[in-house]
Amino acid sequence: MSTTHEKDSTWDAARWLPTTRDEMEARGWDYVDVILVSGDAYVDHPAFGTAVVGRLIEREGFRIAILAQPNWRDDLRDFKKLGAPRYFFGVTAGCMDSMVNRYTAAKKPRSEDAYTPGGAHGFRPDYASTVYSKILKQLFPETPVLLGGIEASLRRVTHYDYWSDKLMPGILADSGADMLVYGMGELPLMEVLRLLKRGVPFASLTTIAQTAVLLPPSETAPKNKNWDDFELHSHEECVADRALYAANFKNIETESNRVRARRLLQRVGERTLVVNPPYPTMSEAQIDSSFDLPYTRLPHPKYRKRGPIPAYEMIKHSINMHRGCFGGCSFCTISAHQGKFVASRSKASILREVEAVKQMPDFRGTISDLGGPSANMYKMKGKQQWICDECVRPSCIWPDVCRNLDTDHTALLDIYESVRNTEGVKHAYVASGIRYDLFLHDKDARPEVKASHERYVEELAAHHVPGRIKVAPEHTSDHVLRIMRKPTFNLFYKFKEKFSAAAAKAGKPDMPVTPYFISSHPGSRPEDMADLALKTKDLGYRLEAVQDFTPTPMTVATEIYATGVHPYDAKPVEVARSPDEKQTQRSFFFWYKPEMKAALRASMQRLGLDDIARRLLDEKKKTRDVTPSPHIAPCGMSVPGARLAAATKGAKKPIQTASPCSSAPASGHVHSPAHPTPVAHTIPVAKPKKPTALDDLLRESGVKLPEKK
Repeated sequence: MSTTHEKDSTWDAARWLPTTRDEMEARGWDYVDVILVSGDAYVDHPAFGTAVVGRLIEREGFRIAILAQPNWRDDLRDFKKLGAPRYFFGVTAGCMDSMVNRYTAAKKPRSEDAYTPGGAHGFRPDYASTVYSKILKQLFPETPVLLGGIEASLRRVTHYDYWSDKLMPGILADSGADMLVYGMGELPLMEVLRLLKRGVPFASLTTIAQTAVLLPPSETAPKNKNWDDFELHSHEECVADRALYAANFKNIETESNRVRARRLLQRVGERTLVVNPPYPTMSEAQIDSSFDLPYTRLPHPKYRKRGPIPAYEMIKHSINMHRGCFGGCSFCTISAHQGKFVASRSKASILREVEAVKQMPDFRGTISDLGGPSANMYKMKGKQQWICDECVRPSCIWPDVCRNLDTDHTALLDIYESVRNTEGVKHAYVASGIRYDLFLHDKDARPEVKASHERYVEELAAHHVPGRIKVAPEHTSDHVLRIMRKPTFNLFYKFKEKFSAAAAKAGKPDMPVTPYFISSHPGSRPEDMADLALKTKDLGYRLEAVQDFTPTPMTVATEIYATGVHPYDAKPVEVARSPDEKQTQRSFFFWYKPEMKAALRASMQRLGLDDIARRLLDEKKKTRDVTPSPHIAPCGMSVPGARLAAATKGAKKPIQTASPCSSAPASGHVHSPAHPTPVAHTIPVAKPKKPTALDDLLRESGVKLPEKK
């Protein structure tokens, strides 16, 4: 399925990393050191992980080639055409998990692939990382295979696979690969390259941070004086007892969120899986160096006759300002892959990229996104780092904003102002999702911080919203939001009121606020969806910006779906699993469609919700259609598969998609005459007690303190 490049007058082999023998020979090469195999088309842009890794390897002085979307169905000639690399094959499924890329939440094949020219489907296999690795091991058994990217990263230990409805061992066991780099891979990859250059055998690379290896029965995990070990329940124990699997996840997530994590060990048959702790969060200089690599910011020219690459069209004029997210949403993989602690670029690096975007031939003055996983987490961190060093909370903002979190938006506002005042920039939009709980809380009384919160909303409305602003409350029911680790829906009312006032002040009184929601999330019941439908109707919405929950590896929500219990307290949680249950919940989004009303009325009668049925289906009330414009992602720069597919179909405007090296997954009701009281069946959630002393703050952060005598 590879397409042979046809040379033309604009072709310059030196601008892109080589993808063919001809391109290698144009550089005077008869071999390469590393070959990167990817399920995505090759786009030389910092939003595409293969380009980031390839440019990094090039910078370190190695010869690198790209094998993009090789044909796995024929005689495997694509895998053979570049020969064997001197050091290793690097394998990634691409910017998204291949199963999320290929299938909907209902397990139906998608008709388009946003990472393929022309949006064509069928250019990557199911479980692409495993398929590619097995082929390479078959053809080149002596050459090491190193896995990376979102698919491998989130499948590094025993995990639930929604598509087969099974618990699967860590991906190293099935794929036959020799090593896995998890998370954002620049730092571990540079260490791998450094050691290989020194002549260290690949098989000896077992103690590099942020990597995983599967040791044979004859070997034990090597000692490391800097790391403590934690042994997980074995894969076989997890398969036999899913309660043990749930307990595993709690420990895995806890270690993922520590500054000083322990090394994880897990038995898989007679072998031992070793997951080394991650590197510290990248420094400003380190993340700058990754974004400052010499990208062309263009797809490889060989794709010109195959049509545009939708994902590239969405992000080509966007700027990613930081990585990491401390939101800790139960359904999201960003913190598991990019980390809880935010790594932010310098202002100088961001402005250099703005200048690079300005030089693109199709740039017309609009920066489509100044964003990140959550757009307004730029430069945010703990006020006292030593508290963060001991913290084990999965989220810095749930169940409430941590008092140690510095939510000053001043640095971010400075970036916004500088970019929009850059000559040649007409618009600088924020299309990544924002967390409104970061500027609506009362945990920081410093006047300058409060002022930055007010100014952020005003400047967002005045300068940085392209027609409408999208936020992701995700649900309206407090008990569902508690499982999601999202703030109460009350906060959405407060944000909507505040933003609308700011928009009116800016002379944009009709600027809409568009909410995103999820159905069938663990804990969500039909009566909760009825609550959602009624509340959003009362707000005047006809929802379209919605998706059905898709279980993906290494999220709390997926573990609940797989086991039926919450991994943190082992308490049962109601889960919609059958297609009928999921469709019933999803149908509440579309209460306004005539073909839905009879089934919805019958469902609510069975649930004893006759009053809600009358108010929802019979009352005449003016509503507003909030069909999403296709250029804004709901939850930062990482777009869940269902949202990506919905947003990209027929899209003509760019939306934000996967952040560099990452995949793919999104926040609050003040009672007033304009904000109707919630319906009576809503389950209340206990308000967290406010910390009153340093000891309380430390305990809130998970720090163990001596008991008071």
